[in-house]
Amino acid sequence: MHSLLQRIAIGAVAGVVGTVAMDLVWYGRYRRAGGEDGPLAWEFAGSVASFEEASAPGQVGKRMADAVGVGLPDSSAAATTNAMHWLTGVGYGIGHAVLLHDRPPLLGGVATGVGAVANSYATLGAMGVYEPVWKYDAATVAKDVSAHVVFGVATSLAYRLLSGRSD
Repeated sequence: MHSLLQRIAIGAVAGVVGTVAMDLVWYGRYRRAGGEDGPLAWEFAGSVASFEEASAPGQVGKRMADAVGVGLPDSSAAATTNAMHWLTGVGYGIGHAVLLHDRPPLLGGVATGVGAVANSYATLGAMGVYEPVWKYDAATVAKDVSAHVVFGVATSLAYRLLSGRSD
């Protein structure tokens, strides 16, 4: 039995593993759709030159900075996108460690992934970064859900392995 602090630390690392797994799904889809950036340039938002070009994590980071009076220049868009993306994955990994660590890996992983995507649509929709979920077609939502389920299951399995549980 791990202490809460140990579970949080393991969950943070598991969230990184889950983020890598999800990003491999997204990168594969990007390349199949004709994307040309190499894996590292794509992963670390190498071609993002402004917040207008930034994905949702970067836009959220910009809005958070603006809300506390910190003006971020466009030159920080890629770094902000990366920081927010990875911190979000770590945060959901910690959530898994606190709330779902004792669930079977598949069940806990699916719950983590579905919870992450549902929270993303709700939060990002309310912020105006995303449209409300009902405005997206089923294929778009299915791609988001499936990528986040990969995140959740990978996070759950990583948590299980890192915590030394074999059941």
